[in-house]
Amino acid sequence: MPQLNVLVVGATGSVGRLVVSEALRRNHKVRALVRNASSARLPEGAEMVVGDVTKPDTLEPALEGMDAVVLTLKADGQGRAAAEAVYYRTFLDILAALGGRSLRIALMTTIGVTERHGHYNRTNEGHDWKRRAERLVRRSGLPYTIVRPGWFDYNAADQHRLEFLQGDRRHSGTPSDGVISRQKIAEVLVESLTSDAATRKTFELVAETGPAPTDLNPLFAALRPDPEDALDAVLDLDNMPLDQEPDRVRRDLDLISRYRATA
Repeated sequence: MPQLNVLVVGATGSVGRLVVSEALRRNHKVRALVRNASSARLPEGAEMVVGDVTKPDTLEPALEGMDAVVLTLKADGQGRAAAEAVYYRTFLDILAALGGRSLRIALMTTIGVTERHGHYNRTNEGHDWKRRAERLVRRSGLPYTIVRPGWFDYNAADQHRLEFLQGDRRHSGTPSDGVISRQKIAEVLVESLTSDAATRKTFELVAETGPAPTDLNPLFAALRPDPEDALDAVLDLDNMPLDQEPDRVRRDLDLISRYRATA
């Protein structure tokens, strides 16, 4: 397995910490973006770089020399402006900081991200901004994997068999949509960085009763890739028309397309 230089954005969150540990366990060199190095509690061996996803000028030094970035960001409960800034604008700023360099992306969003009318999305537009971030990633032309996990750590003690789903049709907004341990989310995100079979794949991640798989590549390989130049994931609902998107979002997608053409 190749050794990568991996930047973890969201490294002090409940999933991000596990991503740091898992990447180190796989002998990757890990850099963690943290707002306060003195209070961050991260595993020994991780390099910490001070920065903030809402301060674009801190991203360029964090990305220097990196082969891959894992994004496990969380802004729930912070309102619409935070959802846009954290879930969406972070990737725009990362792309600008890259300056045309390529980077492998592993992005965590959520199961039910295409559900637009439930309480969560009506409260802070979190689904919409996560989905717009997915669109930016796809339009960028960078190699990526997008993981949409179910409800964190609601799995039973014997639920370790992973299922990769596509189409995002589970919209109850409850754990009945699917459950998954944070540890398994971290493992899948890190594994995707070195799997050719995971490239340009978007999927919902849940666990069912049974043992954990020893090899994720067959699960990645069984997925359908996102269509070239598509905005949305393969099989997703067509319920976010581009012509009804905010002007700034359409401008961003146009800029991303021009970035891709000249990169």
